[in-house]
Amino acid sequence: MNTTTKKILIVDDEQPIRTLLEYNLKQERYETISAADGEEAVHKTESEQPDLILLDLMLPKMDGIDVCRTLRQRGIETPIIMLTAKGDELDKVLGLEIGADDYMTKPFSPREVVARVKAVLRRTGDRNDREEENGLLQSGPLTVHPEQYIAYLNKEELEFTPKEFELLVYFMQNKNRVLSRDQLLSAVWNYDFAGDTRIVDVHVSHLREKIEENTKKPLFIKTVRGIGYKFEEQKM
Repeated sequence: MNTTTKKILIVDDEQPIRTLLEYNLKQERYETISAADGEEAVHKTESEQPDLILLDLMLPKMDGIDVCRTLRQRGIETPIIMLTAKGDELDKVLGLEIGADDYMTKPFSPREVVARVKAVLRRTGDRNDREEENGLLQSGPLTVHPEQYIAYLNKEELEFTPKEFELLVYFMQNKNRVLSRDQLLSAVWNYDFAGDTRIVDVHVSHLREKIEENTKKPLFIKTVRGIGYKFEEQKM
């Protein structure tokens, strides 16, 4: 795995712990960002889009359980490793039940944390690699074959213009990530319409007409006010 591109969000209200984890992760060539409370953690997850979150359980403003629950309710599937000084089995079970991927109890060694980070990223990366190897992008009843230029909704084939299809593929390759209009413009149109993000809105509108049951209450492509859009993964 090429760790140089992996961004880790460290969430802990104790500066020494953040500094220690930042140092050891950077030694392994990870990029790091940090947050000191739960509200900042949610904000940075949405704005920075980390590849993994190290999340302390006991935090000011919003505890780790609420942070994890909030992110999962918003459709953000970023892997989470929970960190806590408490050994209560109920905390561990609750954290895992609401969507945490792993759990570590303080005190822990930085080497152990790095090993867990690598293991979780390897698991999630292998899952994504398998999906890509199959040439298949899937979200609930929506299935897209990028190489075959075919898409199905509830097993019924859909018809798209070339740009609509490219936009859909890009959305599904970046599921649960908030994407700005400028990002979408750059990725799909290569700045052919530089500065004119209206073209993105028009194509999103057309996509919704084809894949959403109710365009006013979309399940797949959600509008993120003031930023852009997010494609939310749907379960089968």
